[in-house]
This record gives sequence, structure tokens and C-alpha cells, in this order.
Amino acid sequence: MGGVATPGEPAGPPPKNRLNQGLRDMVLSLIALLVIIAALLLFNKSCSFNPGGPAADTSSLPTVDVEQQFEQVAGTLDFPLRLPSVPGEWRANSSSTGPAAPASVVVRVGWLTPERYVQLSQSGADPADLVRAETENESPPTGSVEVDGTQWTVHPGRRAERAWTADLGDTSALITGTGTEEEFRTLARAVQTGRPVEED
Repeated sequence: MGGVATPGEPAGPPPKNRLNQGLRDMVLSLIALLVIIAALLLFNKSCSFNPGGPAADTSSLPTVDVEQQFEQVAGTLDFPLRLPSVPGEWRANSSSTGPAAPASVVVRVGWLTPERYVQLSQSGADPADLVRAETENESPPTGSVEVDGTQWTVHPGRRAERAWTADLGDTSALITGTGTEEEFRTLARAVQTGRPVEED
């Protein structure tokens, strides 16, 4: 009784080693978890590991034909729209048109630079009105920069962004985004020398 074998009865199986069994179960569970993680990583190829956070694969993002978009709206505007010639590695991925109070519209296009993002807004509105419309910020300017003889006024942008605005005579231009100062200067030069877009 009580699990004690009597003489003549066969002995039962030896007791299991619970330590070995627990270790084996842990290893099997870990392997299963690694298989699931590997499957998820293969399924979602648009993200890559980055110690500073996830980085998007820009090749999977949409591309905008800026010239075509500009040609479609050029005839509806109260100002000449300039087509900037930007570096080949910049990818235009957004374009939109909206109001710029009190009496004009704003045409926007955004580019992904090799590591950051810049956006150009053009309008017939006064530069101060354009800044308010695009940044939703009424803080005073924080400085100015000169790019090939044109003065750009520096303003606080949205979140951690900054904004540059300039009166190009027939068009007000605003650059914003997370780009470096050199990328802002590159875009400023491009819009300053950009050709007016003809209506499609």
C-alpha cells in the first residue's frame, strides 16, 4: 500500500527527474517563440532593426510626380507656381492643396531626403499668413538666413520642426520639416531658381 512494492510484484517506472523535464520544456518554448518572431520579421519586411527605433523602408512608400501635380493645379492659382529641381536621391512622396487665409491657396509637396523630410509650400498669400496657415504657430521669428542673395526668415515650426519663409516677389514660399540646414538651403535655392509651371 502507499506505493510500496510487495515481494513478487514488478517495480514501477523510476521517478522522473523534474529538473530535466522543466529545462526541456523551457528550451522548447524558447525555440517556438524564436520561430514566431522570425516569421513576423519575414512577414514585415518594410521595417528594419535600428537601435534608435524602427526605420521605414523608403522604397515601399508612394512616389509623387511633382511636375504632373503642379501642371494640374497651375491654372487655378492666383500666383505662379515654381517647379524646384531637387537632388535625384530625394523622393517626393506627398502633394496637396489647401486654403491659405484670407484669400489664397497653398500648394505643398514633401520629399524624403536620404535620412529626413522637407516640405515646400507655395502661395499667393502674404508670408506671415502662410506661416500661420502652415505652422499654426504665431510665435515671432527667431532669425534669418541668406541663400544666394534671398533673405529667408526663420520661424518655429510644428513640434520639433523649424520653418523658413521668403517673399519671392510673385510667390511666397515656406520650407519646413526635419531636414538639415544644408537640405533647407538646397530646397531654397531650388525654388528660387525654379521655372514657372505652365497649365496642363
